[in-house]
Amino acid sequence: MPKKADISADARELLKSVKERYLQSRDFNGLHVRRGRNSDTELEAAIELVTAGLVQVVGPSDYMNIHIRPWPSRRTPAMQVEEIRELSADAYGVALYPMAKAMKRVKLPKRYEDAPFARAMARGRSTLEVAFFSADVLEGYRNDARFRFGMGDYGISFGLTDEAFDDEDNQGRDSVSLLHLGFAYDIRDPAPGDPEPTIVRRVAAFYGDLKDLSPEHQQRWASYQVDDEGVEPHPVWFASQMGNWPNGVGPFERLILELKNVSLLFENVWGAKLFRTHGTPDDFGWILRADQREWDHFIHSLDKLLSDNINHAALDKAGIAKKNAAGQSLGTLVRLEQFMTENGVSLGKAKWALAPLREVRAGRQKPAHALRVNVTDKTFIRKQVRLMHDVNEVLINIRDWLASHPQNRGWGDPSSGLKDYPI
Repeated sequence: MPKKADISADARELLKSVKERYLQSRDFNGLHVRRGRNSDTELEAAIELVTAGLVQVVGPSDYMNIHIRPWPSRRTPAMQVEEIRELSADAYGVALYPMAKAMKRVKLPKRYEDAPFARAMARGRSTLEVAFFSADVLEGYRNDARFRFGMGDYGISFGLTDEAFDDEDNQGRDSVSLLHLGFAYDIRDPAPGDPEPTIVRRVAAFYGDLKDLSPEHQQRWASYQVDDEGVEPHPVWFASQMGNWPNGVGPFERLILELKNVSLLFENVWGAKLFRTHGTPDDFGWILRADQREWDHFIHSLDKLLSDNINHAALDKAGIAKKNAAGQSLGTLVRLEQFMTENGVSLGKAKWALAPLREVRAGRQKPAHALRVNVTDKTFIRKQVRLMHDVNEVLINIRDWLASHPQNRGWGDPSSGLKDYPI
């Protein structure tokens, strides 16, 4: 950091104002400067600080809201200096933020001592810089009934429920929420002899959101933080946080789309939906920890959406027998297979189509009839990716087959053209 003697008195005075504004504002805001309100001397001091690497300029070309610093500048100091020089009297102006080396020796307020992410922001981190965490940081929130927990293909959100917030036992430290969490991935090259790389799923969060957690929860998250080398946030999540519409669907959204499609096409012909519901539990989605207990929970939830979700009344309307020749009741998958073969699908293709659903049913039955040891197995993550692909492929094939029925002529797939993201 330049010594005080290396910068002018005007620059030292302006830097003091920049740092005071930054630390005293609620969201680490910058010092707003504009030609006309600020003197030429102050603007020259700003140029001096930028050139010395002590201050960053955020202008309209950086981000839509100059009053937050989204990320370390993507522009050179020379470009930032040029923006200050070219400020016109009728321009809104720019904001000045202290760089990390300007904050290095600054004594911070006591409130930052036990708040690691707020402290990192105070030291110069940017609002939309991303920190990464092991996925099991979310388990405590998912498993705590006091929190609303929602999971999607690309991200997660959680927050304390209104009931828990108003509870007389709530002491405030758990009154937290994070609404913009995303998944991130560390996919390294496979080891020699391993045809597929291990998928390591991480959680991505913005420093600007993490700083708003209570000190207790900031410390908890800090204990799960991982190095960012080789880790990339999911492109759909990150693009959506930057204001862009998603250009595709993930496997769980695809599952729900195809359940709806199959039900609609079936109903068009036989007058009843094949699947009773198209909703999912809040915690249905990617496993957060690669272990047997997480896998069993996922399989149980998936089977409830597939085999358990098949509407027997719909198969009744299609004229499918409920019992075999020996008078034994037929299960839903056996009846669905019979429905397919009675409507022109070969037995071999019907068995191929229903194999993933039977795999899910068999996986659900195992923990129901045996004591299970909870083991960690990193392959569960890739296994879940593969199984979701196979299940969706089945549903897509059934959907295409039902769409070929004469009564479904003219039906169009509403998700046609969307990219499918496997993870």
